[in-house]
Amino acid sequence: MRPGFHRSRGRVVLRLRPGEAAVLGSLLHELLDLLAEPEPTDRDPLEALVGIGTHTDPPDDPVLARLFPSAYADDAVAAGEFRRYTEPELRGAKRAQAGTALGTLPRAVADRGATLSRAECSSWLLTLNDLRLALGTRLDVSEDWVAEYEALPQDAPARLALEVYDWLAWLQGTLIELLSG
Repeated sequence: MRPGFHRSRGRVVLRLRPGEAAVLGSLLHELLDLLAEPEPTDRDPLEALVGIGTHTDPPDDPVLARLFPSAYADDAVAAGEFRRYTEPELRGAKRAQAGTALGTLPRAVADRGATLSRAECSSWLLTLNDLRLALGTRLDVSEDWVAEYEALPQDAPARLALEVYDWLAWLQGTLIELLSG
């Protein structure tokens, strides 16, 4: 069986080569680190208890701004309040999904691959999207990225990064096809 997502006996299976699992593992660890939010030491105990955040401004990091966009482009106050009430839970959900994907990697390298539950498939699908958004933002990927890729010298570091971006898109696409078919 070739690497990637496949269907076997009605179930979705992920099979990866060790090097592919290592690349995904590294990307997932970086995503988890990026999604970690240090809590302020002076946080109101009631806010912490009910999960209300303290941040109302959009993130400075372009990747985080892409993963957590403002809800209202024309109303900064409303967008800030929305962010304050929703971002902590969304950030936690993204971390949990990435953690689930990371947890399946050791099984994916085994001979038969990792047979995934529906919940694991969902986590993979959402996490692959986050990885593509993060990498695409860092690489400043545009609609013409293929032409830009082809114009790069063979040994350009950006070329390899774009190949990883394309591979993530392929993985995501094959999983979408399996889940919709």
